[in-house]
Amino acid sequence: MIIHLPHSSRFIPEEYRSQFVLSEESLRHEMDAMTDSFTDELFEFDSADDTVVKVIFPVSRLLVDPERFADDRLEPMSGQGMGVLYSKTSTGDRLRRNLAAEEREELLERYYYPHQQRVSEAVRREVETAGVSLIVDGHSFPDQALPCYDYGAGPSPDFCLGTDSFHTPAELIEAVSRKIEEFGYSVKLNDPFAGAFVPSDYYRKNKRVFALMIEVNRRLYMDESTAEKAESFPLIQRHTAEILKAAKVWLESIPITRDDSLTP
Repeated sequence: MIIHLPHSSRFIPEEYRSQFVLSEESLRHEMDAMTDSFTDELFEFDSADDTVVKVIFPVSRLLVDPERFADDRLEPMSGQGMGVLYSKTSTGDRLRRNLAAEEREELLERYYYPHQQRVSEAVRREVETAGVSLIVDGHSFPDQALPCYDYGAGPSPDFCLGTDSFHTPAELIEAVSRKIEEFGYSVKLNDPFAGAFVPSDYYRKNKRVFALMIEVNRRLYMDESTAEKAESFPLIQRHTAEILKAAKVWLESIPITRDDSLTP
């Protein structure tokens, strides 16, 4: 199992700070809003289990978002200034200055493409050794929708599961949903966020590569007003580990047919 954490970092290298037009305070507030804070700790698993791999994007999504399409013409969020390189904040204000073509390419070459390759390599190794691979895409979301998102009517769920019609079997959804509900949490499917990340080398190409996005409502584990952990963090961390375990148990129950283990 691969735990993919694309939005947990708040790090922007100093050499790129001049690209951003916000003050330090405004940039910090935008980080608070857009970062999936503490998910690198929240999505924890048994450290002795070497069959589980974490792939963490090392810089802030405000600098580069590894889950957007590199081509803005293909990326729906680019219309809101939130393509692979954000130009606007979550409230629609200007985030960074206009970038030259060579600056854009440098960021993609330094961060975006290598990260895509790391995930792809992790999938390849898992398919080759186990015959199957599962990518769990770990995220969190604010309880109240940011202006750049529209949650629709009704209260936000405790957990949201994002799926892909090709890569997310119904049995996986059922196994994870059941475990979430065992703990007394509410869960919605593809609401308020939809989809599950698969690297382009495998996307819609290999049915032995599975994917599921797990979004945790931030109200469960942190104080959103201060961007600090809540006292409930250890409990939610333990429950999240059990939810991940349910996904892994499901994965290990799949009969392995090597003929199905296609590689790009």
